[in-house]
Amino acid sequence: MAGLPGEADKRQAYVDDMVRRRGYVLDYHKVMAAQDLDVLRAADGLVQAAYLAPRSLDRRTKELLFVLSRTVLRADRHHIASHIRVALQHGATPREVLEAIEIALPEAGVVAFQHGFDVWREAVGAEGIEPSGDPFTTKDEE
Repeated sequence: MAGLPGEADKRQAYVDDMVRRRGYVLDYHKVMAAQDLDVLRAADGLVQAAYLAPRSLDRRTKELLFVLSRTVLRADRHHIASHIRVALQHGATPREVLEAIEIALPEAGVVAFQHGFDVWREAVGAEGIEPSGDPFTTKDEE
């Protein structure tokens, strides 16, 4: 986006600062920085006050809540994965992240849970257990 001299440097610095403060940056942050930095700053101010600023909840807890809320909303996989990674960086265990996602089951249903679970599985490299026999054969067919 064309602008005043030094404007591109300001936009780049803002995106870099977002990564430093949040631990991630989303695609829409990058585009908004280039296209409408004023609105990005305003929206980011709310995020700073409610999410990033030190308050009663620690960052680990906030990230677990974000993982759950993004799962329930079936947010973009990248967005959920970003919060999973930051939760892990702030001391959450893979099991704790899974337990946060499991809360979606009674509140939002299995489809929302499976969405978040699939993102978690990929983010932490969780593996399953394969059945011993043909999983599509039932006792009646044997």
